[in-house]
Amino acid sequence: MGGKRFGVLLCADDSEYVKTKYGGYFGVFVEMLAEEGETWDMFRVVAGEFPDDTEIELYDGFVITGSCNDAHGNDVWICKLLNLINKLNSMKKRLLGICFGHQILGRALGGRIGRANSGWDIGITTIYLSSPVHTSSSSSKVFPSTFDVPTSLSVIECHQDEMLELPPKAVVMAWSNKTGIEMFKHGDNIMGIQGHPEYTKDILLHLVDRLLQRNLISEDYAKDVKARMDACEPDREALKQLCISFFKGRL
Repeated sequence: MGGKRFGVLLCADDSEYVKTKYGGYFGVFVEMLAEEGETWDMFRVVAGEFPDDTEIELYDGFVITGSCNDAHGNDVWICKLLNLINKLNSMKKRLLGICFGHQILGRALGGRIGRANSGWDIGITTIYLSSPVHTSSSSSKVFPSTFDVPTSLSVIECHQDEMLELPPKAVVMAWSNKTGIEMFKHGDNIMGIQGHPEYTKDILLHLVDRLLQRNLISEDYAKDVKARMDACEPDREALKQLCISFFKGRL
């Protein structure tokens, strides 16, 4: 057989805008992570569509997306996803979690998730990356010394929950002034990112408008987010390479 096979576990309903312009969030992730010769499939876990036990054998790894739901909630599909994560981890499949995906990975592995004390974090945030050295809590390096780690990166964020406590045996890969665990890894097969390396500014602007329409954020806050976004750009290429390097086993 040919190339590797990956799955996207979709944890949110696509907005009409993202569907039309980007082919849905599945299209956004494929655009960021897919390389020639690979097969990519989608499972709408938010709608109860999960890979079965015989299917998961076929995959090298899965991406877990963002969501409007709380990762600390107990919806039926969320409980089912927690079980799937533990099964995939026991098989040492690669798992990359983004935003909600980052939080649900942390929860499945024994970490603690909840509302962020500092409220919403929406916009472009600077995250600081751990240096490639041994940490006291783990014998594995956060980044291998061969990987050229920038000291900081700018990433698009949109969350009101966060990982409050790391799972056992996990290490912090990055933090910000607002969030203590911006990135983490667990073993060599699991990585979570609180921010959205897959987002464009355009996607975030439309998301801000949707949050405003649903009265989840105030008009003043939305204006402030948009004004601040004009001032800087996310490091999308560096974040993309970091995600690909981990997800394809090169990190």
